[in-house]
Amino acid sequence: MAIRISDCEGFEWDKGNRDKNWIRHRVSKNKCEEVFFNQPILVSEDPKHSNVEKRYYVLGRTDSNRFLFISFTIRNNRIRVISARDMNRKERKAYHEQIEKRSNV
Repeated sequence: MAIRISDCEGFEWDKGNRDKNWIRHRVSKNKCEEVFFNQPILVSEDPKHSNVEKRYYVLGRTDSNRFLFISFTIRNNRIRVISARDMNRKERKAYHEQIEKRSNV
């Protein structure tokens, strides 16, 4: 993967995206940030949505074990969350399969 989350220096929040995530999916900015600090996480490039700038998504969980899908980009060495929602069934399955595969290595 081309990015390392650990190299980022924090988060950058756009009010519109922050409010949209709360209104549509009841995901607060704090819950989004928790995902990036809780292991394990899966981070992948999102070429389908990388027209203007490179985008990524992360599958992970909050401190309260809420499983989230978060779309984001990196700007000025900061994570900028674009959207956040609960993982769908397919994403949750992929997350658990990858985590299990990692632990069996």
